[in-house]
Amino acid sequence: LFAALGGVALVAAAPNWVAMVTPSAIGGHVMGNPKAKVKLIEYLSYTCGHCAHFSADSSVPLKKAYVASGNVSVEFRNAVLNQLDFTAALAARCGGAGKFFGNTELLLAQQRVWAPKGQAYVQANIEKLKTQSPQVALPQLARAMGLDALLKPRGITPAQLDVCMKDKAAQQKIVAMTNDALETRKIEGTPSFVINGQLQASTSDWSTLEPKIKAALAAK
Repeated sequence: LFAALGGVALVAAAPNWVAMVTPSAIGGHVMGNPKAKVKLIEYLSYTCGHCAHFSADSSVPLKKAYVASGNVSVEFRNAVLNQLDFTAALAARCGGAGKFFGNTELLLAQQRVWAPKGQAYVQANIEKLKTQSPQVALPQLARAMGLDALLKPRGITPAQLDVCMKDKAAQQKIVAMTNDALETRKIEGTPSFVINGQLQASTSDWSTLEPKIKAALAAK
């Protein structure tokens, strides 16, 4: 075969680590090389303004400079703060693992649009929401937040979004990650970061986190 190709050796294409998304045992989503030297975990809330700012600042450099090389993997886990956050967390998972990070970036970028709509709906329907099961309340809340229209351009239909809102397994995973964040990791806020198993103190923005990623890469 080598002779037939004129003596030209074939070189396998480098993996596209940014496009590789795998589930974690606790229910999070991991982008990048599963065997990366540096494993970064972010605990986030979709209603957290600091999380939205971090996403805007970090998305491009984190993926381009660190994940793409295969040296760093990034896992997103939930630390849910309220009903709107829980609803958005379910919406982010809609469409499968391949859409998760794009959904998350969009939800955080549009946080100032859908969050006020959700707050207004909750305030106007607070008594009704107390009597409804999550399977009934969550699809209504998602539509009130405008998540159906927001995610439609990403190929997620309103009917699919309803199914995601009612997904009990996904609901349980989000609750488990939240419990892990608050009770086991004992994070003090969102976003919070873990690098190679160690919770990073006083770290909530890209300018503070990036030097710590570099230090972890440089360590033996």
